[in-house]
Amino acid sequence: MNNRTASFVLPLGATINMDGTALYEAVAAIFIAQVYGVPLGFGAQVIIFLTATLAAIGAAGIPEAGLVTMVIVLKAVGLPTEGIAMILAIDWFLDRWRTTVNVWGDTVGAAIIDRWESNEGHPETGPRLN
Repeated sequence: MNNRTASFVLPLGATINMDGTALYEAVAAIFIAQVYGVPLGFGAQVIIFLTATLAAIGAAGIPEAGLVTMVIVLKAVGLPTEGIAMILAIDWFLDRWRTTVNVWGDTVGAAIIDRWESNEGHPETGPRLN
């Protein structure tokens, strides 16, 4: 991989590519709603999706930062924040999987950008991803 590509993509991905955290927060919010018997309509699910995505981007890259930002997601749709306590016991394990998803996304993004950049400047091939 080109050092120029890695120097740009990996720090950017580590900062804003928090796919694992966004997925975790959305699934956890829906789980909490089910446990408390709160029906979630389509609008509430869209709010969870958007709030989880934005909260994950703003989450710090530290262990268990998703628990802190999950409060935002739960409050956005009126779910009880006490539901986080149910997840707390297994969050250390889920955190490892969130990190794996985030790192995998950063790696794939860097590989795609590197491949794209390596094909630039060749008029006969042009930019391509294969």
